[in-house]
Amino acid sequence: MPHIERFGVSIDSDLLAGFDRMIAEKGYPSRSEAVRDLVRGLMVREKWGLPEGIVVGAITLVYDHQARMLDYKLTHLQHDYHDLIRFSTHLHLDERHCVQVVIVGGPAGRVRELADRLSALKGVKHAELSCTGVAWEEDGAEEGGYEREHEHAHGDGHGHEHEHDHDHAHEHGQDHDHEHGDHEHEH
Repeated sequence: MPHIERFGVSIDSDLLAGFDRMIAEKGYPSRSEAVRDLVRGLMVREKWGLPEGIVVGAITLVYDHQARMLDYKLTHLQHDYHDLIRFSTHLHLDERHCVQVVIVGGPAGRVRELADRLSALKGVKHAELSCTGVAWEEDGAEEGGYEREHEHAHGDGHGHEHEHDHDHAHEHGQDHDHEHGDHEHEH
Protein backbone atom coordinates (compact mmCIF):
# COMPACT_ATOMS: atom_id res chain seq x y z
CA MET A 1 0.00 0.00 0.00
CA PRO A 2 1.40 3.43 -0.89
CA HIS A 3 2.30 5.92 1.81
CA ILE A 4 -0.63 8.25 2.60
CA GLU A 5 0.16 11.97 2.62
CA ARG A 6 -2.00 14.55 4.39
CA PHE A 7 -2.45 18.06 3.03
CA GLY A 8 -4.70 21.03 3.78
CA VAL A 9 -7.13 22.64 1.36
CA SER A 10 -8.55 26.15 1.58
CA ILE A 11 -12.08 26.23 0.18
CA ASP A 12 -15.07 28.57 0.23
CA SER A 13 -17.59 27.50 2.90
CA ASP A 14 -20.53 27.37 0.43
CA LEU A 15 -18.51 25.22 -1.97
CA LEU A 16 -17.52 22.92 0.91
CA ALA A 17 -21.16 22.63 2.05
CA GLY A 18 -22.19 21.64 -1.49
CA PHE A 19 -19.31 19.15 -1.66
CA ASP A 20 -20.32 17.62 1.68
CA ARG A 21 -23.94 17.23 0.48
CA MET A 22 -22.78 15.61 -2.75
CA ILE A 23 -20.43 13.13 -1.07
CA ALA A 24 -23.14 12.22 1.48
CA GLU A 25 -25.63 11.57 -1.37
CA LYS A 26 -23.08 9.42 -3.19
CA GLY A 27 -22.23 7.50 -0.03
CA TYR A 28 -18.56 8.40 0.32
CA PRO A 29 -17.25 7.44 3.76
CA SER A 30 -15.10 10.60 3.98
CA ARG A 31 -14.03 13.79 2.24
CA SER A 32 -10.64 12.17 1.69
CA GLU A 33 -12.10 9.33 -0.38
CA ALA A 34 -14.14 11.80 -2.46
CA VAL A 35 -11.05 13.94 -3.09
CA ARG A 36 -9.04 10.84 -4.07
CA ASP A 37 -11.75 9.96 -6.62
CA LEU A 38 -11.71 13.50 -8.01
CA VAL A 39 -7.92 13.42 -8.40
CA ARG A 40 -8.02 9.97 -10.05
CA GLY A 41 -10.78 11.19 -12.39
CA LEU A 42 -8.75 14.24 -13.35
CA MET A 43 -5.70 12.05 -14.02
CA VAL A 44 -7.75 9.64 -16.17
CA ARG A 45 -9.18 12.54 -18.21
CA GLU A 46 -5.65 13.87 -18.70
CA LYS A 47 -4.44 10.45 -19.87
CA TRP A 48 -7.45 10.13 -22.19
CA GLY A 49 -6.44 13.44 -23.77
CA LEU A 50 -3.00 12.10 -24.72
CA PRO A 51 -2.98 10.12 -27.99
CA GLU A 52 -0.48 7.63 -26.55
CA GLY A 53 -2.28 7.28 -23.17
CA ILE A 54 -3.53 3.72 -22.66
CA VAL A 55 -7.32 3.44 -22.32
CA VAL A 56 -9.98 0.75 -22.15
CA GLY A 57 -13.59 1.26 -23.12
CA ALA A 58 -16.59 0.41 -25.23
CA ILE A 59 -17.81 1.57 -28.62
CA THR A 60 -21.59 1.15 -28.88
CA LEU A 61 -23.12 1.22 -32.36
CA VAL A 62 -26.76 1.17 -33.44
CA TYR A 63 -27.04 0.44 -37.13
CA ASP A 64 -29.29 -0.67 -39.97
CA HIS A 65 -27.96 -4.10 -40.90
CA GLN A 66 -29.79 -3.87 -44.24
CA ALA A 67 -27.69 -0.88 -45.28
CA ARG A 68 -25.73 -1.86 -48.37
CA MET A 69 -22.41 -3.57 -47.52
CA LEU A 70 -22.49 -2.30 -43.91
CA ASP A 71 -21.90 -5.70 -42.28
CA TYR A 72 -18.91 -6.22 -44.58
CA LYS A 73 -17.53 -2.73 -43.87
CA LEU A 74 -17.97 -3.12 -40.10
CA THR A 75 -16.18 -6.47 -40.10
CA HIS A 76 -13.27 -5.36 -42.26
CA LEU A 77 -12.78 -2.07 -40.45
CA GLN A 78 -12.67 -3.94 -37.14
CA HIS A 79 -10.12 -6.36 -38.62
CA ASP A 80 -7.95 -3.33 -39.45
CA TYR A 81 -7.93 -2.53 -35.71
CA HIS A 82 -7.83 -6.10 -34.37
CA ASP A 83 -5.01 -5.19 -31.99
CA LEU A 84 -7.40 -2.86 -30.10
CA ILE A 85 -10.50 -5.07 -29.99
CA ARG A 86 -10.91 -7.32 -26.96
CA PHE A 87 -14.54 -8.40 -27.39
CA SER A 88 -17.44 -7.63 -29.69
CA THR A 89 -21.07 -8.67 -29.56
CA HIS A 90 -24.16 -7.69 -31.43
CA LEU A 91 -27.86 -8.04 -30.82
CA HIS A 92 -30.83 -7.73 -33.17
CA LEU A 93 -33.15 -4.93 -31.99
CA ASP A 94 -35.79 -5.49 -34.66
CA GLU A 95 -36.01 -6.65 -38.29
CA ARG A 96 -33.62 -3.95 -39.51
CA HIS A 97 -31.61 -2.64 -36.60
CA CYS A 98 -28.79 -4.05 -34.49
CA VAL A 99 -26.75 -2.83 -31.56
CA GLN A 100 -23.09 -3.78 -31.41
CA VAL A 101 -20.77 -3.26 -28.45
CA VAL A 102 -17.04 -3.41 -29.11
CA ILE A 103 -14.76 -3.55 -26.07
CA VAL A 104 -11.44 -1.89 -26.88
CA GLY A 105 -8.10 -1.23 -25.25
CA GLY A 106 -4.94 0.52 -26.39
CA PRO A 107 -3.56 3.97 -27.23
CA ALA A 108 -6.28 6.62 -26.85
CA GLY A 109 -5.62 8.16 -30.27
CA ARG A 110 -6.11 4.87 -32.10
CA VAL A 111 -9.20 3.97 -30.04
CA ARG A 112 -10.77 7.34 -30.92
CA GLU A 113 -9.78 6.84 -34.57
CA LEU A 114 -11.54 3.45 -34.67
CA ALA A 115 -14.66 4.88 -33.02
CA ASP A 116 -14.73 7.79 -35.48
CA ARG A 117 -14.31 5.52 -38.50
CA LEU A 118 -17.07 3.14 -37.32
CA SER A 119 -19.36 6.09 -36.59
CA ALA A 120 -18.83 7.53 -40.08
CA LEU A 121 -20.02 4.40 -41.92
CA LYS A 122 -23.24 4.88 -43.87
CA GLY A 123 -26.04 3.01 -42.05
CA VAL A 124 -24.67 3.59 -38.54
CA LYS A 125 -27.48 5.50 -36.81
CA HIS A 126 -25.65 6.21 -33.54
CA ALA A 127 -22.19 5.56 -32.16
CA GLU A 128 -20.79 6.33 -28.75
CA LEU A 129 -17.34 5.83 -27.25
CA SER A 130 -16.92 5.53 -23.50
CA CYS A 131 -13.36 5.16 -22.18
CA THR A 132 -11.25 5.36 -19.09
CA GLY A 133 -7.51 5.30 -18.47
CA VAL A 134 -6.12 2.00 -17.31
CA ALA A 135 -5.35 1.65 -13.62
CA TRP A 136 -2.26 -0.49 -14.13
CA GLU A 137 -0.42 1.80 -16.55
CA GLU A 138 1.94 3.10 -13.86
CA ASP A 139 3.05 -0.52 -13.22
CA GLY A 140 4.39 -0.79 -16.80
CA ALA A 141 1.73 -3.30 -17.89
CA GLU A 142 0.99 -1.30 -21.03
CA GLU A 143 4.32 -2.51 -22.34
CA GLY A 144 3.02 -5.76 -23.78
CA GLY A 145 -0.09 -6.25 -21.66
CA TYR A 146 -2.02 -7.30 -24.77
CA GLU A 147 0.79 -9.09 -26.59
CA ARG A 148 -0.27 -12.69 -27.25
CA GLU A 149 0.16 -13.50 -30.94
CA HIS A 150 -1.61 -16.30 -32.79
CA GLU A 151 -3.26 -17.08 -36.10
CA HIS A 152 -6.75 -18.35 -36.85
CA ALA A 153 -8.99 -18.90 -39.86
CA HIS A 154 -12.64 -17.93 -40.13
CA GLY A 155 -15.24 -20.35 -41.45
CA ASP A 156 -18.66 -19.60 -42.90
CA GLY A 157 -17.62 -17.35 -45.75
CA HIS A 158 -14.86 -15.31 -44.09
CA GLY A 159 -12.30 -17.26 -46.16
CA HIS A 160 -9.12 -15.68 -44.85
CA GLU A 161 -6.53 -15.95 -42.11
CA HIS A 162 -5.00 -13.21 -40.03
CA GLU A 163 -2.94 -12.71 -36.91
CA HIS A 164 -4.15 -11.27 -33.61
CA ASP A 165 -1.96 -10.42 -30.67
CA HIS A 166 -4.24 -12.31 -28.24
CA ASP A 167 -5.57 -15.86 -27.81
CA HIS A 168 -9.05 -17.19 -28.50
CA ALA A 169 -11.00 -20.02 -30.04
CA HIS A 170 -13.37 -19.39 -32.93
CA GLU A 171 -16.81 -20.81 -33.70
CA HIS A 172 -19.38 -19.38 -36.07
CA GLY A 173 -23.13 -19.75 -35.77
CA GLN A 174 -26.24 -17.58 -35.40
CA ASP A 175 -25.15 -15.44 -32.43
CA HIS A 176 -22.57 -12.76 -33.11
CA ASP A 177 -20.37 -12.56 -30.00
CA HIS A 178 -16.68 -12.03 -30.67
CA GLU A 179 -14.48 -12.24 -27.63
CA HIS A 180 -10.90 -11.13 -28.00
CA GLY A 181 -8.62 -12.10 -25.16
CA ASP A 182 -8.34 -15.45 -23.44
CA HIS A 183 -11.99 -16.28 -24.18
CA GLU A 184 -13.99 -18.17 -26.74
CA HIS A 185 -15.75 -16.72 -29.78
CA GLU A 186 -19.42 -17.57 -30.20
CA HIS A 187 -20.25 -16.22 -33.60
